[in-house]
Amino acid sequence: MEYLEHLKKDKKLGIAISGPVDEIVPRRHIAFLLMSSIMSQQLSTKVAAVIKQRFLALYGGKIPKSQQVLDTASEQLRAIGLSNAKVSYIKNVAAFCIERKITDKMLMAMDNEAVIELLTEIKGVGRWTVEMLLMFSLGREDVFAIDDWGLQNAVIKLYKLDTSDKKKLREKILRISAKWSPYRSYACLYLWRWKDNKPAVEEVINK
Repeated sequence: MEYLEHLKKDKKLGIAISGPVDEIVPRRHIAFLLMSSIMSQQLSTKVAAVIKQRFLALYGGKIPKSQQVLDTASEQLRAIGLSNAKVSYIKNVAAFCIERKITDKMLMAMDNEAVIELLTEIKGVGRWTVEMLLMFSLGREDVFAIDDWGLQNAVIKLYKLDTSDKKKLREKILRISAKWSPYRSYACLYLWRWKDNKPAVEEVINK
């Protein structure tokens, strides 16, 4: 596996590497997966999976189209365990995808920064959310989510970094992660597994 050979060149990262991880592959129904990502935020993997199943149950167990989500009463969405904010954000995604005619093919053809720039126009969708989408939905192998708390902590521990100056710390982490390109997404998977703090969005999307 090319990514394994490349990442193991970094001896310190090698401490976190043990065997292969799940392959990063593109998936279908990107709009729904973005909604799933929002639903899973700040929840445990188990709770996030339950809410996703309740959400799908509203549509007969099938992945809904954006218009169906937009037409669903907010009360119904709150009844499955979503907060008012998440209901609003999910409907924002649906409305945006309809208005801008977002398709899987369109997003697949765009580079990472273009996808981030486009989707962060949606209220409630931040850079981290889109980075998770790039990794786990669009199958991009070279994404490093610098703002992910778990990744930061893993790098700090592995490289014994000084945390007193936040700006310098961020720059140092970015310099370290640059060495892992073009397989930074796989580096993230290893770091999350090593620290056992994988974001719920990965588990939810992969099920």
